[in-house]
Amino acid sequence: MLTTLGFALASSFVSLHGARRMAKRIGLVDKPNARKQHQGVIPLVGGIAICTTVTLTSLMFGLDINHLPLFLASIIALTILGAIDDKFDISFKVRMLCQALLSIAMIYFADLELHTLGNMFGLGHTELGGFAVLITVLGVIGAINAFNMVDGIDGLLGGLSIVSFGALAMVLFNEAHSGLGVLCLIFIAAAIPYICMNLGFFGPKHKVFMGDAGSMMIGFSIIWLLLSASQNSDSALMRPVTALWLIALPLMDMAAIMIRRIRRGDSPFKPDREHLHHICQRLGLNSRQTLLAICALSASLTGFGLYGEYAQIPEAVMFYLFIACFIGYALCLSYIWRITRFLRERSQQQAELTLSK
Repeated sequence: MLTTLGFALASSFVSLHGARRMAKRIGLVDKPNARKQHQGVIPLVGGIAICTTVTLTSLMFGLDINHLPLFLASIIALTILGAIDDKFDISFKVRMLCQALLSIAMIYFADLELHTLGNMFGLGHTELGGFAVLITVLGVIGAINAFNMVDGIDGLLGGLSIVSFGALAMVLFNEAHSGLGVLCLIFIAAAIPYICMNLGFFGPKHKVFMGDAGSMMIGFSIIWLLLSASQNSDSALMRPVTALWLIALPLMDMAAIMIRRIRRGDSPFKPDREHLHHICQRLGLNSRQTLLAICALSASLTGFGLYGEYAQIPEAVMFYLFIACFIGYALCLSYIWRITRFLRERSQQQAELTLSK
């Protein structure tokens, strides 16, 4: 395993440097605009390098994973689609159509679908029956776009993906499913060099961004692994409700953002600057503090999901706690400015009382 992960780490470094030079030649770069407030043009190659690393490592070391060729073909296709989108900004409808087609391929060729929710509602096991294909397609598209939407500040997508892949690895190794567990660790090893370059540890001239190529590929990989772990009727490795907690923060942020956009009368896919990381920065946190705060929150939610899995907290309890967390999250974001104004006023009143004494 150490040899495998060492190869992945080195391959990622090499791929990033090679892809960064290529990107500048072909114009696969991100330029500052009203929503993107960085300096200079930044190569959009993080996803390409991670996909290259995962593919080479998986094939070279012969990972014992069901339908590995289909999985690799799918992430390569998504990476290419994302790179085209990064370069030419294609319609979200085209992206979603391609994501849906890959979902259908996953369902029919890998036999991976969301066919059961377990006892999520406390009313007995819920089987999706004839709705399984439709709900699976929607779930895959949702997961892909959840990770796509959180890619807003340096290190965030990489950090959140490490939280999810790390939690999945714990579940998979605990259940002696080493093939998929090693795949999770390969993703983590491939992401570490990207995060270092994305955060500018090697200087501004080596800085890179993930791009849609990476965010879509990572979202698809995580949902593939979640379905593999939770939907095997003979030997499920975890309960379906646990899968929600392992990607809780990206899901909650995506859903809350879309609800607010729809309430304003906007398209749910219209970009804006109202994600959690934008709000944290407007509250006064710098980018590194925002990164640490959001990753810590994500790790807390994911950690609670793992605790619920191992402690066998009833599925219905875990599900309704997840819904309660989402409602609280959405309300906090919707009324964040009122909440902060109230807290500031209370703090000021306390300070005045202290001075008067």
